[in-house]
Amino acid sequence: MSLELYNTTRRDIPEQKLMQVIEGVLGAEGLVIEDLTAVYCGNRLSRRINCEFLQHDYPTDTITFRYNDGEAVEGELYISLDIVAENAQRFNVSFTDELFRVTIHSALHLAGFEDTSVEERASMKDKEDHYLNCFCQEDSL
Repeated sequence: MSLELYNTTRRDIPEQKLMQVIEGVLGAEGLVIEDLTAVYCGNRLSRRINCEFLQHDYPTDTITFRYNDGEAVEGELYISLDIVAENAQRFNVSFTDELFRVTIHSALHLAGFEDTSVEERASMKDKEDHYLNCFCQEDSL
């Protein structure tokens, strides 16, 4: 198993806990990590990846790439800490809560969940809430 986490910003983030959350969500979905890289970055890198791979010329909260099928996950996820901070303020939640929500959201994408339709978004939100309650309560941080 290889899970590597990189923080390319100057913002402090709970790296060990984020790794535990990623592992926990994937494990609960019946998956294991084979080779996964999690990059917590700023808007510049997020925008570049979004433009290059998805042809969207703007930064986004998360971009997730799954490179294989099956139970052993190989992939990458990119999370813009700038967007996380903006969304935390917009939704009136803490930066940490939003960071965990977006991390869980990314892990769910790796597990095969989509969010293109209204129904899929509602299902993802329910799963995010479930995993936030499981892994991200104040006493478990």
